[in-house]
Amino acid sequence: MSKLKKLSRNEEKIKRAFKKKNWNEIKTSDSWKIFKIMSEFVEGFEKLARIGPCVSIFGSARTLPQTKYYILAEEIAFKLTQQGYGVITGGGPGIMEAANLGAKRGKGRSVGINIDLPYEQDPNLFIDSDKLITFDHFFVRKVMFMKYAQGFIVLPGGFGTFDELFEALTLIQTEKIGKFPIILIGKEYWKGLIDWVKNVMLTEEENISLEDLELFTIVDTADEAVKHIDTFYSKYLLSPNF
Repeated sequence: MSKLKKLSRNEEKIKRAFKKKNWNEIKTSDSWKIFKIMSEFVEGFEKLARIGPCVSIFGSARTLPQTKYYILAEEIAFKLTQQGYGVITGGGPGIMEAANLGAKRGKGRSVGINIDLPYEQDPNLFIDSDKLITFDHFFVRKVMFMKYAQGFIVLPGGFGTFDELFEALTLIQTEKIGKFPIILIGKEYWKGLIDWVKNVMLTEEENISLEDLELFTIVDTADEAVKHIDTFYSKYLLSPNF
């Protein structure tokens, strides 16, 4: 999408937000939107409730094949399937494609929760045909990531990856979901963020508690990530996250 076209779309959205509407317009527009949102939840619940124990893998859509983290994501997903876990991704390219490829190679469950965007993204080719869902709303999609995963593995990514990471951290911190494992991959990549969390968020501003640092683990290898998941679940009977 050209920069000019993108700017024009953005201006249109801003203008629509400030446009005055009468009650009938508001009621009609919002009421129909509720039905659309409900239909996305119903489809997601019906498909994902049957998938069994899975781990959500997050990461950048921009990561290229044969790069370090693409290869690592594929390896992690493959090793997870060998331990009986399925893999849930955002369904797109990059890290998501690598994780679905690894799950497919391991003959495990390969789930794709895609999002319909104006300039990206097409679902990757390694998602099981009966386990691909495409959503219009990010918040519905995030519910599916959280509700049906028994762990979260986060590789380097951008704003979307950070959104998913902090959603999981917040839900666990506030006890809205169980204390499922959150594993960050790549100590060097996450170092700056974690230093800021410790030095500023925790020490200077006291916006979190010391025990909140125990909500996540940082590792560098696929074996470490899978071992952490297995160690955690050796104490529990696996079941969907609801």
